[in-house]
Amino acid sequence: MNSEHVIRRGVLAIAFAGLLAGGAYAQSQDPTSQQQDIQSDKKDIRNDKKDLAKDRADRNADQRDINHDKRDLSKDRADRNADQRDINHDRCGPQ
Repeated sequence: MNSEHVIRRGVLAIAFAGLLAGGAYAQSQDPTSQQQDIQSDKKDIRNDKKDLAKDRADRNADQRDINHDKRDLSKDRADRNADQRDINHDRCGPQ
Protein backbone atom coordinates (compact mmCIF):
# COMPACT_ATOMS: atom_id res chain seq x y z
CA MET A 1 0.00 0.00 0.00
CA ASN A 2 1.59 3.23 -1.04
CA SER A 3 1.15 6.64 0.54
CA GLU A 4 -1.02 7.92 -2.32
CA HIS A 5 -3.56 5.17 -1.64
CA VAL A 6 -3.62 5.98 2.10
CA ILE A 7 -4.11 9.70 1.40
CA ARG A 8 -6.88 9.00 -1.11
CA ARG A 9 -8.67 6.81 1.44
CA GLY A 10 -8.34 9.50 4.12
CA VAL A 11 -9.76 12.18 1.85
CA LEU A 12 -12.72 9.96 0.91
CA ALA A 13 -13.38 9.18 4.57
CA ILE A 14 -13.37 12.88 5.49
CA ALA A 15 -15.65 13.72 2.53
CA PHE A 16 -18.10 10.99 3.53
CA ALA A 17 -18.10 12.18 7.15
CA GLY A 18 -18.77 15.71 5.91
CA LEU A 19 -21.75 14.52 3.88
CA LEU A 20 -23.19 12.75 6.88
CA ALA A 21 -22.69 15.80 9.09
CA GLY A 22 -24.28 18.06 6.48
CA GLY A 23 -27.30 15.78 6.21
CA ALA A 24 -27.74 15.69 9.97
CA TYR A 25 -27.48 19.47 10.17
CA ALA A 26 -30.04 19.92 7.40
CA GLN A 27 -32.54 17.72 9.23
CA SER A 28 -32.20 19.51 12.57
CA GLN A 29 -34.79 22.16 13.35
CA ASP A 30 -34.47 25.35 15.27
CA PRO A 31 -36.00 25.39 18.76
CA THR A 32 -38.76 27.87 17.88
CA SER A 33 -40.23 25.64 15.17
CA GLN A 34 -40.05 22.67 17.55
CA GLN A 35 -42.00 24.66 20.14
CA GLN A 36 -44.58 25.58 17.51
CA ASP A 37 -44.86 21.92 16.50
CA ILE A 38 -45.34 20.89 20.12
CA GLN A 39 -48.02 23.51 20.65
CA SER A 40 -49.89 22.53 17.49
CA ASP A 41 -49.61 18.85 18.44
CA LYS A 42 -51.07 19.58 21.89
CA LYS A 43 -53.89 21.54 20.27
CA ASP A 44 -54.57 18.64 17.91
CA ILE A 45 -54.63 16.22 20.83
CA ARG A 46 -57.14 18.41 22.71
CA ASN A 47 -59.37 18.57 19.64
CA ASP A 48 -59.08 14.81 19.13
CA LYS A 49 -60.13 14.20 22.75
CA LYS A 50 -63.16 16.44 22.27
CA ASP A 51 -64.05 14.62 19.05
CA LEU A 52 -63.70 11.24 20.77
CA ALA A 53 -65.99 12.35 23.59
CA LYS A 54 -68.62 13.49 21.08
CA ASP A 55 -68.26 10.27 19.10
CA ARG A 56 -68.64 8.21 22.28
CA ALA A 57 -71.80 10.15 23.22
CA ASP A 58 -73.21 9.63 19.72
CA ARG A 59 -72.43 5.92 19.84
CA ASN A 60 -74.11 5.57 23.23
CA ALA A 61 -77.18 7.45 22.02
CA ASP A 62 -77.33 5.22 18.95
CA GLN A 63 -77.13 2.11 21.15
CA ARG A 64 -79.98 3.43 23.33
CA ASP A 65 -82.07 4.00 20.18
CA ILE A 66 -81.29 0.46 18.98
CA ASN A 67 -82.31 -1.02 22.30
CA HIS A 68 -85.54 1.00 22.30
CA ASP A 69 -86.31 -0.11 18.74
CA LYS A 70 -85.73 -3.76 19.72
CA ARG A 71 -88.22 -3.41 22.57
CA ASP A 72 -90.73 -1.82 20.19
CA LEU A 73 -90.25 -4.62 17.66
CA SER A 74 -90.77 -7.22 20.34
CA LYS A 75 -94.03 -5.57 21.43
CA ASP A 76 -95.16 -5.21 17.82
CA ARG A 77 -94.40 -8.88 17.19
CA ALA A 78 -96.42 -9.89 20.26
CA ASP A 79 -99.36 -7.72 19.13
CA ARG A 80 -99.21 -9.19 15.61
CA ASN A 81 -99.18 -12.72 16.98
CA ALA A 82 -102.13 -11.96 19.23
CA ASP A 83 -104.04 -10.47 16.30
CA GLN A 84 -103.25 -13.53 14.18
CA ARG A 85 -104.52 -15.81 16.96
CA ASP A 86 -107.75 -13.79 17.12
CA ILE A 87 -108.16 -14.05 13.34
CA ASN A 88 -107.54 -17.79 13.42
CA HIS A 89 -109.97 -18.20 16.32
CA ASP A 90 -112.65 -16.24 14.44
CA ARG A 91 -112.22 -18.44 11.34
CA CYS A 92 -112.48 -21.66 13.26
CA GLY A 93 -115.20 -20.43 15.59
CA PRO A 94 -118.94 -21.12 15.37
CA GLN A 95 -120.22 -21.49 11.88
